[in-house]
Amino acid sequence: MKPMTSAVIADDEPLLRHHLNRMLADSWAELEIIGRAENGLQALELIEQHHPDIAFLDIRMPELDGMALAARLKNMSQPPLVVFITAYDEYAVRAFEQNAVDYLLKPLNDKRLWETCEKLQKRLDERHQGDNTDNLSALVSQLQHLQQNAKPDYLAWIKAAKGEEIYLIPVAEVLFFRAEDKYVSVLKQTETGCGEEFIIRTSLKELMQRLDPDLFWQVHRSSVVNVSAIEKVKKGITGQMKVVISGYELPVSRNAQPLFKGM
Repeated sequence: MKPMTSAVIADDEPLLRHHLNRMLADSWAELEIIGRAENGLQALELIEQHHPDIAFLDIRMPELDGMALAARLKNMSQPPLVVFITAYDEYAVRAFEQNAVDYLLKPLNDKRLWETCEKLQKRLDERHQGDNTDNLSALVSQLQHLQQNAKPDYLAWIKAAKGEEIYLIPVAEVLFFRAEDKYVSVLKQTETGCGEEFIIRTSLKELMQRLDPDLFWQVHRSSVVNVSAIEKVKKGITGQMKVVISGYELPVSRNAQPLFKGM
């Protein structure tokens, strides 16, 4: 009887781990997910302990990112086949699309996952240890080059709601984003100088991955501001700083205060 194929999933997004686990169950019934990790170090421990056939690794995750982890795995006597999970646009991942080690693009797609599973099954059938190590080394090198040279794909527009209507707002016109209980409010610049408020469901963490860091600063865990919209920075007698934007005063956390030194 042919043994079960085993795999680990490593991604810092709980919903993605759950979603990928469910999709794999539908696409590849014989695949056993032996562990799910929320960071690279946890994934490394799982791989060293269980020696899975496959590792699904997010390129960007805490503690140890996917590429750094893959670089360690290539030194193993029997490294797993690696599938990278990435938010890169398709044009960027074409650089390694033909490599034997595959990728999955966020958001996950059923058809693309099915193709990946077929490729993995073929590789497992004809696998040779030496060839796999060389391929993994080549892919890590390609991804490192890609990260160094790829043009950042920053947001230019966002979809935001006001009442029952949806608006397309140029990111350049956003004064600041502020996290509320279950959503993020967006203050947009208007011709009268007064801010107009909208709502989006994207988290600040996700936004910061898509915003140009030279134009938008996270000044507090609950707020991200358009640097060009800052009118002034106030500092109280206790040392607490606040940025003033269109009449709004937003607190600056202690960790963010160095952003304003020398201004």
